[in-house]
Amino acid sequence: MQGSGTAIARRCQIHYNCQKQAAGVAAEMRRLGDILHRINGRGFKAYQELDRKQFEFRGFSLVMDHVQGDPFAAPSQFRVRLPQDVAAFPPDTYSNRWRQVALRDFLIRAFARELWQASQRRGSGKSGQMFVDLPGQEILERSACQLNRDYVELRFLVGLPAAGRRILGNEATEMLIGALPGVVEAALHYGNVDRQAMWAHLRTSEDADSLRQQLQQGRLVAFVAENSVLPRRSGVDDRPLKRGAVPFRSPGR
Repeated sequence: MQGSGTAIARRCQIHYNCQKQAAGVAAEMRRLGDILHRINGRGFKAYQELDRKQFEFRGFSLVMDHVQGDPFAAPSQFRVRLPQDVAAFPPDTYSNRWRQVALRDFLIRAFARELWQASQRRGSGKSGQMFVDLPGQEILERSACQLNRDYVELRFLVGLPAAGRRILGNEATEMLIGALPGVVEAALHYGNVDRQAMWAHLRTSEDADSLRQQLQQGRLVAFVAENSVLPRRSGVDDRPLKRGAVPFRSPGR
């Protein structure tokens, strides 16, 4: 009986802690909403109240590292951080350097796509837009995403909504409290990503690294995959040419 009572007490404590945490998150989101409601219609500099602030959302933290001082200045710099027990990426997806580099690259691309779908013009200039500097075809070390066994973090840019130099607080609420959580859940939760595409991305990175390791031993300077389409679409578009390109064939084959 004593053991049963202990188990019930433990479950009650867990339930209480979950309720307390949920209440704390709701309070944090209300705090952000209250600020945006209060500064609605004021001059743009009132957004500085958010500078270097952190807000706890359900499953992630929103950190506002830098808030732009003017609607026509460089966009604000924000980041989201998820504990790994929420993001739930298995350790074997970042078990070596090149897998980690590739996973971070993959998540940046996924996050950028979701941001693009969630963004819309909400006022002047880049108001209402959320974006990441989208990488080219290369899988490279990038600072926009940090990932380890403790957390996943994505850094992105935000054009805070304004009409001229007047704050659009309701639009900011819609963007940050309404749209952003869906972006985070779709792009940064392992259960929601395209796992087949993710693993193809990781294995491509590992294969390329393995080939690079063999170059010196074979006294080679580069490698080209059979049937690669080498011509690009244009000088400003590094995607493979769609029409009229002749796939690469190794000499003698």
